[in-house]
Amino acid sequence: MTTGAPTPTYPARPRRSRLRTFLPLGVAAWLVLEIWLLSVVAGATSGFVVFLLLVAGFVLGAAVIKKAGRRAFRNLNEALQRGGTPQSGGGNGLMMLGGLLLMIPGLISDALGLLLLIPPVQKAVSRFTERTVDRKLREAVPGGFGDAFQQARIHRPDGKIVQGEVVRDERSGDAPQEPRPPLTR
Repeated sequence: MTTGAPTPTYPARPRRSRLRTFLPLGVAAWLVLEIWLLSVVAGATSGFVVFLLLVAGFVLGAAVIKKAGRRAFRNLNEALQRGGTPQSGGGNGLMMLGGLLLMIPGLISDALGLLLLIPPVQKAVSRFTERTVDRKLREAVPGGFGDAFQQARIHRPDGKIVQGEVVRDERSGDAPQEPRPPLTR
């Protein structure tokens, strides 16, 4: 069954976002930089010192994550006992991110993790994140998750999607329902 709409002669490729273009390059550059910095430090001191730095970063990161997790769980329990919901994360998420960065082997990630453990930096990053999320939410078009999924399917490049609508007959709850046919592709 067709809708009468002409089939496109060439599939329109959706434009690739900047994030999808540059994120793999950024990760590769970060990894190369981490390895280079570790080799420079190992050349200046010794491989054992680098090993101790990596182990210390892992242990410190695990301790930070454990502390932040316990604090978040305690805040949640206190809020639930009061009968409310927790108002703010209190920096627990950023502390956990800092601990995770400390656990990742590398000196740059350790430096970023240690920066995220400083309270003024946490507040600045939290404010920046809130402003960015608020701006993105204001720019977003209204609609639910189903609308977003439907729009993604409509704009597929192969052009084989036919728009349709499912209409369900609402029956009373005590009437037996017929078995449904299996879903096929």
